[in-house]
Amino acid sequence: MKVAVIKELYPGEHRVALVPAVVSTLVKAGHVVLIERDAGLAAGFSNADYEKAGGAIVDRNEAFRAECVLTVRAGGAAGDTWLQDRTRMTSNSAIIGMADPLGNCEACLADAQTGATIYALELVPRITRAQSMDVLSSQANIAGYEAVLLGATALKKILPMMTTAAGTIRPAKALILGAGVAGLQAIATAKRLGAQVLAYDVRPAVKEQVESLGAKFVELDLETSSTETKGGYAKSMSEEFYKKQQELLGKVLAECDLVVTTALIPGKPAPILITKAMVEGMQPGSVIVDLAAERGGNCEMTTPGETVTFNDIIILGPTNLPAEVATHTSQLYSKNIVTFLNHLIDCGFPHEVSDDEICRETLVAHNGDIVHARVRDLAGMPQLHNQPPEPSSTDNVSSPQSS
Repeated sequence: MKVAVIKELYPGEHRVALVPAVVSTLVKAGHVVLIERDAGLAAGFSNADYEKAGGAIVDRNEAFRAECVLTVRAGGAAGDTWLQDRTRMTSNSAIIGMADPLGNCEACLADAQTGATIYALELVPRITRAQSMDVLSSQANIAGYEAVLLGATALKKILPMMTTAAGTIRPAKALILGAGVAGLQAIATAKRLGAQVLAYDVRPAVKEQVESLGAKFVELDLETSSTETKGGYAKSMSEEFYKKQQELLGKVLAECDLVVTTALIPGKPAPILITKAMVEGMQPGSVIVDLAAERGGNCEMTTPGETVTFNDIIILGPTNLPAEVATHTSQLYSKNIVTFLNHLIDCGFPHEVSDDEICRETLVAHNGDIVHARVRDLAGMPQLHNQPPEPSSTDNVSSPQSS
């Protein structure tokens, strides 16, 4: 099979779908691997690196003629940069990458009309045998680490306690909102840097994980019996719940120097956890790093992609932290996408469309139609014959761009 890797055109996207070390494994397995010229340069990999690994350097048009095109961003996740690529897609194309199917149904519909087969990696089910294919987790892990470094740099204090001849400096207090993959890594990073770390999550079940990392779990006087989905993720709650949560969290925020927020809901705007009034109650010089900025932000004062100063509080809204350390995030992404591709091949790809859970849950478009139940539901389309609608998920999982 011919497998191609295209260069990412989305502004600020420095990652590449395959690193040279992984290209060599595909070549050894008998595949022809085409690499668009300069596809890996932004991540630190030269054309010569890919050729040495057995890849062939081609232009973008030739890459799209391959049976399978691997990318970091496709469809809705690639924005307007995908418009020209859509004209290159045919019924013989198979696209594998992050496509934002739950956030941009219109782009999915347009891609489906080309006849191409599209697999969206954000939809990999959270089951044990799919863990090595979970791009959201691998990228969120790095985003959580980067968020703390970003916040520590912006903070007018140092994080660790220091005892010197000139006196003792108290450790800074860091609060991590959300204890998913990004949040747990943020907790661990802040702790390693010497901060006094607090963490909050609506799911009481994560308290043990938070405490195992040396952080203090913040418990609020809220009804939490229905805050968790069957898969163990946080659910979207009522306005009354969020209002009370904001009121109680405001008291905690007032004591903190660095706050990292990580709450995201697939296909929906990020929930507001920090209001303008809560920001006004924070100490001057404090820093908020909002990992949900790409979806609007967990802080009411966040501006995506910008740094805002309000009442001497610095609010950072990074929208693609994994791309800032593209060498390592590309390495992790490569492992995810090749493991996924090999699984598809084991299930009959590209000749057959398997009903295996991993294949079924990630397949968005096939034979000119949207075939994913949840995407059809969000797009207002009737379900296909014998395909029951999936329940709307409101899991607090990380987006490809932020956490």
